[in-house]
Amino acid sequence: MKDEVFKQDNKKQFEFDASVASVFDDMLTRSIPFYDEVRALIISLILKDQGDGKNVLDLGSSTAKFLLDLYSAMDTKMHLCGVDNSKAMIEQAKTKIRAYKAEIELKYGDIITYDYPKNQDFIIANYTLQFIRPLQRGDLVKKIYDSLSEEGTFIFSEKVIFKDKKLDRAMIDVYYDHKKARGYSDYEISKKREALENVLIPYTISENIAMCQEAGFKTVETIFQWSNFVTLVARKA
Repeated sequence: MKDEVFKQDNKKQFEFDASVASVFDDMLTRSIPFYDEVRALIISLILKDQGDGKNVLDLGSSTAKFLLDLYSAMDTKMHLCGVDNSKAMIEQAKTKIRAYKAEIELKYGDIITYDYPKNQDFIIANYTLQFIRPLQRGDLVKKIYDSLSEEGTFIFSEKVIFKDKKLDRAMIDVYYDHKKARGYSDYEISKKREALENVLIPYTISENIAMCQEAGFKTVETIFQWSNFVTLVARKA
């Protein structure tokens, strides 16, 4: 379905409810620059180190689009699991997984309080940490670090801000032009911005890197950036 959530006069804060879940795949593809390419890049990186029995955990797995794409591309028996705190998203994901007859486990839960299993080989968080309150974000990344295997990898994508305020404003305008080119009206863009205020709280790239280093990660590298969207890889070893 096409994302038209913010065509109506909706004054509530953004939440991952049924109205969002039903159009979420379209929302991601049209709202996040190079979303499909970034997802494919992360999958390619995982496939380079795939193996029978390896574990992949997707935090904020939403409709399971990422996990389904990974499942269809892998040629080993890895264990794929998604965690999400939206029942509407979990239901959408279950429907898709049944349709594809995929072997993917789903868990309903809050990624902050979730009991993370040990020895995860890959933990993915695509545009998820930005919705975690800053006071809790560092502790969450430390939990992610502790649950990874000795050579585990944390891959995450985020919307970011720039220290240079003039550049930051310019990049926001560039991003809004990107959304308009994909069919969103000025009204929809404005309403979504209002709904996300104090819900989505981005860091700078350097703040994201420092957060991972403080958690214990030995290397943190940027593998993709377009304007104020970035994907990073943090390795434990």
